[in-house]
Amino acid sequence: MPNAQSPTVRHRRLARQLRQQREKSGLSMEQAAAALGWSRPKLLRFETAKTRPKPSDVEAMLDLYGGDEAAKLALMQLARDIRKRGWWSAFNDVLAGSFAELEDDATRIRNWQVQSVPGLLQTSDYALALIRIGSPDDSEDVVLRRLQARMARRAILERRNGPSYNVVLDEAVLRRPVGGAQIMARQLDALISAAQKPHVSIRVIPASAGEHACMDGAFVILSFPGDMDPDVVYLEGMGGEIYIEDVGQVNRSNVRFDRLCDQALSEEDSMALIAAIAKEYQQSDESQH
Repeated sequence: MPNAQSPTVRHRRLARQLRQQREKSGLSMEQAAAALGWSRPKLLRFETAKTRPKPSDVEAMLDLYGGDEAAKLALMQLARDIRKRGWWSAFNDVLAGSFAELEDDATRIRNWQVQSVPGLLQTSDYALALIRIGSPDDSEDVVLRRLQARMARRAILERRNGPSYNVVLDEAVLRRPVGGAQIMARQLDALISAAQKPHVSIRVIPASAGEHACMDGAFVILSFPGDMDPDVVYLEGMGGEIYIEDVGQVNRSNVRFDRLCDQALSEEDSMALIAAIAKEYQQSDESQH
């Protein structure tokens, strides 16, 4: 289970805009809280996305702050939308919702992977092999539920308004025979097919590149619509999920990803390498039968 939760994108956006509306009105937090008949900590929790306000709370704040009626209507709709159930809610038993919500709302995803193919690009056989080795004590029913959830995530890349998805893989990901040669050959073919989508870019850091800017582990950078929501960096490990929102750390992660791209093979050369390794797996599988 995650050890650090992050509010949904809609919740973060609402909190930020409520704070901005208060500041535009010229009211301090103490003055606004007093006028609303609330404690300062209550208002602070709303403005920092620690607590989800009810639509009636949002309406009371906006009535106090005044301002444009269209902006008020938009924020009221946002307040209602933050409680909407997404596709991930059907998998609450096996899936932590925070990352799924952020991923679903992102307009750009940048992903550096060193151990395995990213979930959004996994075939069902490859995913099943990873789930079984990662959760050896789970029943078969739970394993299959996890697989269903992972396959449901992939629909993001099939949407007409799907996010821009930039992936950099360490060559070791391609060389590690998860599930065996046949499964790996199909997985690598699936990577080549995914890379044909106009919004998907897959590149490889070859082993020959030597040291590079991101040798301390995998990470995902999620970007969101407009300028209201800053990027979030997502890390996952044995200790659970970690979300980094500090602007300085996020900027450093973006710079490091850019440097990683500078050292990666071009998309064309990456596809050639993936195809060559897929052929090796196919030949290996044929030799075993």
